[in-house]
Amino acid sequence: MAAVKEPAQQIAELTARINHLNYQYYQNSVSEVSDIEFDGLLKQLQEIEEQFPELRQPNSPTQRVGGTITKSFKTVHHKWPMLSLSNTYSEEELREFDARVRKAIGEEVEYVCEQKFDGVAISLTYENGEFVQGATRGDGSRGDEITANVRTIHDVPLQVHGEGFPDLFEVRGEVFLPLQVFEQLNAEREEAGEQLLANPRNAASGTLKQQDSAIVASRKLGCFSYSFHASPNPFDTHAESLQAVQAWGFKVSDTWRKCQSIEAVLAYINEWESKRFELPIATDGVVVKVNSFALQEELGATAKSPRWAIAYKYASMSAATQLLGIKYQVGRTGAVTPVALLAPVLLAGTVVKRASVHNANEIERLDLRLGDTVFVEKGGEIIPKITGVDFSKRPADSQPILYPTACPACGTPLIRADGEAHFYCPNDEGCPPQIKAKLEHFISRKALNIDGLGPETIEQLYKQGLVRNAADLYDLTFEQLASLERMGEKSATNILNSLEKSKEAPYDRVLFGLGIRLVGSTVAKKLTEQLPDLEALRGATHEELLAIHEIGGRIAMSILDYFQNPEHVQVLERLKAAGLKFRSENTAPAMESEKLAGSTFVISGVFQSMSRDELQQLIISHGGKVVSSISAKLSFLVAGDKMGPAKLEKANKLGVRILSEDEFLEMIRA
Repeated sequence: MAAVKEPAQQIAELTARINHLNYQYYQNSVSEVSDIEFDGLLKQLQEIEEQFPELRQPNSPTQRVGGTITKSFKTVHHKWPMLSLSNTYSEEELREFDARVRKAIGEEVEYVCEQKFDGVAISLTYENGEFVQGATRGDGSRGDEITANVRTIHDVPLQVHGEGFPDLFEVRGEVFLPLQVFEQLNAEREEAGEQLLANPRNAASGTLKQQDSAIVASRKLGCFSYSFHASPNPFDTHAESLQAVQAWGFKVSDTWRKCQSIEAVLAYINEWESKRFELPIATDGVVVKVNSFALQEELGATAKSPRWAIAYKYASMSAATQLLGIKYQVGRTGAVTPVALLAPVLLAGTVVKRASVHNANEIERLDLRLGDTVFVEKGGEIIPKITGVDFSKRPADSQPILYPTACPACGTPLIRADGEAHFYCPNDEGCPPQIKAKLEHFISRKALNIDGLGPETIEQLYKQGLVRNAADLYDLTFEQLASLERMGEKSATNILNSLEKSKEAPYDRVLFGLGIRLVGSTVAKKLTEQLPDLEALRGATHEELLAIHEIGGRIAMSILDYFQNPEHVQVLERLKAAGLKFRSENTAPAMESEKLAGSTFVISGVFQSMSRDELQQLIISHGGKVVSSISAKLSFLVAGDKMGPAKLEKANKLGVRILSEDEFLEMIRA
């Protein structure tokens, strides 16, 4: 008689068996057992786990079906920034990119071309081969943790197969809703009388943020993995890393190709211009990457984009329709933007009724008139815009469109600053759409992230005269909130709790939330690093602001103008009194000496006594400057273990002094 197995042993064996079957089915397209037999194994595992919940593993195959409820998604910081790519639409700009790359590194370059899938970027973190965290891109430096939802995606391995992987690594991928699944979902929603999903990308994005992971599992999301990150990186090239992660169980699209020259890149782009429509997922272009990781490191990145990669976008699809009217919208910053009202037309799979016209200059350039037949494209195949007019169909009695001289919302005369394309309403404290848009910006996820307060609630609060600015939000009472239409006691309590929690938001997000013109999230971070509290920012001169990296003349003037308004200052004082943070906890390193003043450094490799970030902070704190690429003007290359040979060779060729870790530290101590 066979011995009865312990529950832990049963769980281990069933888990191993199901993981193997999943790997064979999703990675190798091999069905070793029938669906009925597979479902039986999964049910058996689920029953044992329910009987012995303490033995259930976080990455159990049963988690693929979902069931976890997540009320809120916590913020996580990306170990490696998730930068966005620069875009190009022409062969000429691609050749310019290639020329810049070859000039910087002084040699021929091998590229990797990949399809630019229209999905949602995601970060997948693994420790000792186990999936431990899934996160959205967010603002590039921090995103939302959606681990429970990611576990339901079959293309994401919960346990890495094979061997040779680092103890800690990250894989980036694009989560998508297959076109067939998207069409099926919309057919079901139409039959049920529900609102249709706009497009596959928005559907994928909304699915990933569902609170119930069982709903995520039912949507059958896919994920193509496209990049690998680890420190140190065990691979020499991007192509090697793609082959490795595929062997480990990740789904990698087989559409990628190594290209030995820019000519080969252009040939790939031409081949896929029509071929891409055969794929089961929408794609709007090609991503071109330098293959060598050493060269990628040498080329570096700007604040937003890597210098070693670029996205080529295919020409947008176009449609012709009639311009019925122009509606003028007033935005958060007072900019008055014209929106074209169109006769409905089908474009790239969606019905388009509105299109962007950008500004008065664009209306004049296109010579738009009401009743015109206009050509509409989707910029990047996402946002519709008018690109031209069919003058042969223009009505004989058409009249030029006259841009308004007064704000369509409050009647204030519009102004137009020198060098700017937009007309603005200066009545930022009394113009209703500006006030409401500023409040919506303040409560948004990237700013104060105040749950429970949406546009409809802001509209109600404004109509009842309860809020006119951000500071008013912190004066709201339970009775005021509970009295709102469709607002129960529980919802009112949740809003008050969320307002209280928002006081923990870091200074840079508070500054971004204020909605100062031209101060986005990146600029807000730069300001709070160099001017660590509100008083320092308010007291900064024009010259001091210009001295901060990435702060130009228009941004500096916008900041100065903001603080000259006494109503703005009053709101800031009230926010400060309410308990919001106006002091940075992440400032630039304090200056310890001027020993390295006037010297520039490139850091490369792995170091024993500190991380590269710590080394960079040390250089800055002693007056030095860290740059990303080697040139004849470079003062020093600080070389650690496993640095790229190309970088070392170039430094030697240009006569740049190379320092070991110990030599650099000795320079600091001297």
